[in-house]
Amino acid sequence: MSTEKGNGLTGKARLTRPRRWVGQEWAEVRRSVRSALVEAGPERDTLVQSLKAAGAAIAAWAVSGWWFQAPMALLAPWTAIAMVGSTVYQSVRTGIQQFAIIALGTVWASAAMAFTRDQTMAAMLFTLPFMMLLGNYRRFGSQGIYGATTALFVITGGVSSTSTVGHRLLETLIGAVIGLLVNAFVLPPVHLRSVRDRLVRLARETADVLGAMAEGLREENGLEKWESWHHSAGGLTVSLQNVSEARRWAMEGSRWNPGGRLRRTGPKPPPFSEDMRWGRVCTRVLAITRTLEVINDDSELAPPSPDFFRLLSDVLGLASSICVVEAELLVGSGNEATQHEHRDAAVREAWSALSSLTDTFHRQEPWAAAVGGELLLEARQLLMELVPSA
Repeated sequence: MSTEKGNGLTGKARLTRPRRWVGQEWAEVRRSVRSALVEAGPERDTLVQSLKAAGAAIAAWAVSGWWFQAPMALLAPWTAIAMVGSTVYQSVRTGIQQFAIIALGTVWASAAMAFTRDQTMAAMLFTLPFMMLLGNYRRFGSQGIYGATTALFVITGGVSSTSTVGHRLLETLIGAVIGLLVNAFVLPPVHLRSVRDRLVRLARETADVLGAMAEGLREENGLEKWESWHHSAGGLTVSLQNVSEARRWAMEGSRWNPGGRLRRTGPKPPPFSEDMRWGRVCTRVLAITRTLEVINDDSELAPPSPDFFRLLSDVLGLASSICVVEAELLVGSGNEATQHEHRDAAVREAWSALSSLTDTFHRQEPWAAAVGGELLLEARQLLMELVPSA
């Protein structure tokens, strides 16, 4: 009977994890769609770039397939899609790499077809191993695979005349030019806002994680929620990587980009020191969730007293409030002087709560001091990272 009950619980646990994962993913999708529709930010930038890539492909097909009636018109929209990159500089670099590798694939495959007298299998044996190796040459970047795929198009097309090769090169050039023009002159991606937007999102997500922990620690069995907290804290690492990626885009986006003169430039991104500071904050938050996990899972460790957890909850709640104000300051909306006053008040309250937490820690039983000391240290380091140096 107990075995059946145990198997039933195991089966429920196996079903719960996929459902939880699907629910979390669906919530992220809904949040991204809502953000793209209601506010400017990374999601809207992604939407714009996706629509631009689709528009460039349609335009390339209209020119090569509908107007020129090209025999291999597929190459034009296929190239145009790859040309609409995250930055104009990336489009130019990608276009050069892609046109070079596609031209090599076309010429080599055509020569192989002529040498083998249009024998498809023999031409593939001569072409694909070489093109796959050539595609890994670092100068071609991520475009190297297009050499082999273009060669496949040429070989399976079955015709290797000089005029056909010229048509394929022309269609590739048409797609590259259209993709580059669309990306450079239709809402060119400047990316000056992306760093600030992603830092704001990171600050708000950090506030949510800290707020959830603060609320949970006030409950009787709050430690049982450690898995959810740990998952959310791990998500902060992904958001931090997004900030680094946006920083790279902002630096690259200003190169060869007419967008800075054609439309808004916006305020400069926050300094790089902010990325480093929030990275350290995320590390502290993740460390706190790991310690709470150890307390919940290891029955041999004596947990701190309820008073300790209550005061820790106060500290984390005030840290969450500081993160909210920091996000508002990054956005730059509202009265900045008032926001600074709110942040300073929250910082003073947080340090006062930490002082009370320290006093409570000193009154803990010796066997509860190990994990309590670790939580106290991480909470202190968290506050030190949240308080701006300036």
